[in-house]
Amino acid sequence: MDEENNTQEQNEEKNSIGEISENDKIKQELEETTDRYKRLMAEFDNYKKRSAKEREGLYHSLVADIVTSLLPTLDNLEKAVNVETQDEGYKQGIEMVLKQFIDTLNSLGVEEIETVGTTFNPEYHEAVSSVQDENLGEKEIKEEFRKGYKIKDKVIRHSMVVVAN
Repeated sequence: MDEENNTQEQNEEKNSIGEISENDKIKQELEETTDRYKRLMAEFDNYKKRSAKEREGLYHSLVADIVTSLLPTLDNLEKAVNVETQDEGYKQGIEMVLKQFIDTLNSLGVEEIETVGTTFNPEYHEAVSSVQDENLGEKEIKEEFRKGYKIKDKVIRHSMVVVAN
């Protein structure tokens, strides 16, 4: 009888040891699965952020390409506004079209690059000539020949300027 009790106790110990091993295995599998899940979620989150950034960059690039083709029209509208005319209604009409055009560009994120009175910056300005002027500081922009435009920090067209000193 003692032998049967010893055998039964040994079997119970093996079962409890086996159960502990099974529980450890299950816990380890759960931890591994949880770790994989967390890594997968982090990768997916990074993918979403990267995709959104790429879409935004593509959008701004497309807008820049379209706006570049429209800038000569804008230049001509600005020249038309500056022409002397006897017909005030005609002049007001051109001014309204120019304002609408500029408002549309602004709604697309297009900004005019500041020039006259600012310091020359080769990232935004293209110097077409240089003059000496004691009234202006070094590398200060004196005059603008052609307006420049940008979307955020991307230059669509550089400003053509005259730089002093």
